[in-house]
Amino acid sequence: MRVCDLIEGQSPFISLEFFPPREKEIWPQFFEVVDQLKVLNPLFASVTYGAGGGTQDNTLEIATRMKQDHGIEPITHLTSVGASADKLDDFLRSLRDADIQNVLALRGDPPRGEDDFDFDSQEFKHATDVIKYIKAHYPEMCVGGAAYPEPHFESPSIQSDLEMVNKKVQMGAQFLVTQLFFDNRVYFDYVERLKALGSYVPVIPGILPIMTLKSAKFILGLCGAAIPGKFLSSLEKAHEEGGDDAVYRLGIDYATRQAQELIDGGAPGVHLYTLNQTKACLEIGQNLKF
Repeated sequence: MRVCDLIEGQSPFISLEFFPPREKEIWPQFFEVVDQLKVLNPLFASVTYGAGGGTQDNTLEIATRMKQDHGIEPITHLTSVGASADKLDDFLRSLRDADIQNVLALRGDPPRGEDDFDFDSQEFKHATDVIKYIKAHYPEMCVGGAAYPEPHFESPSIQSDLEMVNKKVQMGAQFLVTQLFFDNRVYFDYVERLKALGSYVPVIPGILPIMTLKSAKFILGLCGAAIPGKFLSSLEKAHEEGGDDAVYRLGIDYATRQAQELIDGGAPGVHLYTLNQTKACLEIGQNLKF
């Protein structure tokens, strides 16, 4: 089924994100996690995609099994990095053969170890190029794009970032999934700014609970998401007084309140980044009121 249609028919909802384990010997444990999280009745689950072909085959196989054996509608990530028309065709035909009709089009990160990677040398330079190609050649596909409530670290300005995401919608993106963030005011303001540009597609907020102080600092360095100062101070104090267990409890409580506020404020749903683990997502999802 097309996720675009599912979103229209069911809101609010929970959706999930998984990444394909490289080692197939741990796939049984991975699918145990998938089954355990089915209790949340996710509208869909996105499956990440390795830049330059790192885990593309795993993405396809896991998405296929998720749909056929576990009853969860998958969205496969698809990046422009390392892509060619032939590679896109091979992957998209395989999706069609597996009766998967959903793609999240991304630019993707440079291949590991290539710090001076030239995106302009690629056949598909941006996610917008991938979106345009899919809509032209595979119109039956439901295509989504990534959004950044806090501007992408490579963007020269907030406005240019908004315009790039708006271009994704103009090229055919039918929904957007956001990068993680911790201040809901940023999300709601972002949605209104997109509407002002003419983009009215559903914008699904991405939520990642902080489970350790180390992970909080890693998040700050990895994607540039800002942790509100008061919250960060509370995490540091919790760690001093109760260690990782206290930080985990505070992080889950914060993420649950954040998700509930987003739903109550009109977000179409919440997208939980699972990190291929069950405990945090179950605690958050089972405490939400729809």
